Amino acid sequence: MPTFETCPRFTTDLDRLSPEQRRRFRHIVLAAFVPDLRAGGKFRAGLRIKRIQRASGVYELTWSMGTGPAGRATWQYGAALRPGTPHVIWRRIGTHSILTAP
Repeated sequence: MPTFETCPRFTTDLDRLSPEQRRRFRHIVLAAFVPDLRAGGKFRAGLRIKRIQRASGVYELTWSMGTGPAGRATWQYGAALRPGTPHVIWRRIGTHSILTAP
């Protein structure tokens, strides 16, 4: 299982989401993101993962939050805590507006 940590700003952003939006995020992470990390980090197209151009080493994950704008989370790889196991640092979560300070 990949390891992860969260930045304080991510935790603040996460608290602002509705319970349903948080549930959808957890679902996409457990059902698709983690399995793709385990498989070597070749992410399926449906996750819409791409690098953020203005922030070196930072990626964006996009998913449906149901009604309203798409959900986005920014993250980066951190130093592995266990050899051969990816470590993810979650930076921000919310809508497109988080990309102004990913």
